[in-house]
Amino acid sequence: MKSSSLRTPALCLGLLALAACSKGKQQGAPQMPPPQVGVITVQPQNAPLTKDLVGRLSSYRSADVRARVAGVLLKRVYTEGSEVKKGQLLFQIDPAPLKATLRAAQASLAQAQATYTNAHVNAQRSRELAPKGYISKADLDNALATERTAAASVQAARADVETARINLGYANVTSPIDGRAGQQQVTEGALVGNGTATLLTTVDQLDPLYVNFSLSVSELDQMHQAQSKGNVSLSQTDKASAQITLPDGTPYSEPATLDFSDTAVNPSTGAVNLRALVPNPQHRLLPGMYVTLKAKLGEHHNVFVIPQAAVLRDTVGAYVLAVGDQDKVVRHDINAVSMSGSDWIVNSGLAAGEKIIVSGIQNVHEGIAVKATPWQAPKAASKGAPAGAAPSGAAPAATAKAPAGAAHGK
Repeated sequence: MKSSSLRTPALCLGLLALAACSKGKQQGAPQMPPPQVGVITVQPQNAPLTKDLVGRLSSYRSADVRARVAGVLLKRVYTEGSEVKKGQLLFQIDPAPLKATLRAAQASLAQAQATYTNAHVNAQRSRELAPKGYISKADLDNALATERTAAASVQAARADVETARINLGYANVTSPIDGRAGQQQVTEGALVGNGTATLLTTVDQLDPLYVNFSLSVSELDQMHQAQSKGNVSLSQTDKASAQITLPDGTPYSEPATLDFSDTAVNPSTGAVNLRALVPNPQHRLLPGMYVTLKAKLGEHHNVFVIPQAAVLRDTVGAYVLAVGDQDKVVRHDINAVSMSGSDWIVNSGLAAGEKIIVSGIQNVHEGIAVKATPWQAPKAASKGAPAGAAPSGAAPAATAKAPAGAAHGK
């Protein structure tokens, strides 16, 4: 009984010592460091107003080559699909009937001229005899009328000769413009130009080319509203430009220049038609091709350019996470109006100097403390380096700075 009473105080002392050791270990345990994130410091700046569109190419000039006189097509002189010059002979129509018509017109002219000569001699004689009373007044009037009629017949005969000569010239069908001549539409031996101007081929000028596209009324209205608020300036059509991307995804080397904007809405599409002019010296582009183009239609003023990775979305809308006071994460709801390359253009919801989280965003949430470091933009991996590896000695991430003279603030 006595030994049991001695063991109880000893057990209590052991438990107290164990609890004290456990408490000491807990107090000395290291805490987890705050997550590290990459940030950019944003400043308001100007950014191009661009739209990704789809356009279709068309010829700068397209001329239908038609038979303008009736006749049998003798031969095609040009090579289909080749380059031709203005005035170059393309087709020959049988000229024999046209030559005969010209000779007949020339004979009629000669006959009219002979008749006029006789009428003129007779009228001149009547003018000399009438004052002497040898002929009556009526005979004089008849002689003068006959002379005038013969003179008019000469003029008509000359016009017939000119018409016949022009029609004979149409037997040689030439190109009306410089360009590429297309496929022959009528074979040799066919009767052409009989009642209608038969289409023989088409010549298209391929340098430069037009790019036809359209903008919806809602997009134009948004731009006009932004312009009225001073947030956007719209470029004039002679200064706006576009970058074309070919169907295989490669960019076209020559920039296009906007040169036309329609003044009315197309009732069938509900959009406004626009057109750009693109150089095509190597004839790499062809009429009828569909291309994608990034049209620069103006410029945003006092906006923020945010990398795409920093912009998040939920049921409320677009937002970004920023590093605020005491290095804690805060949320900013934003209005992302358009894309510029791989960046978003934001016109509201941010202030100058905000530190926007770009990398490590998946490890943080609103309200926690973080360690902010400058964000480094991804660079193309060097040969032999693993994909995504940053080159040695890379400079710290760029800060989104404003150009000289840009306003600060929201």
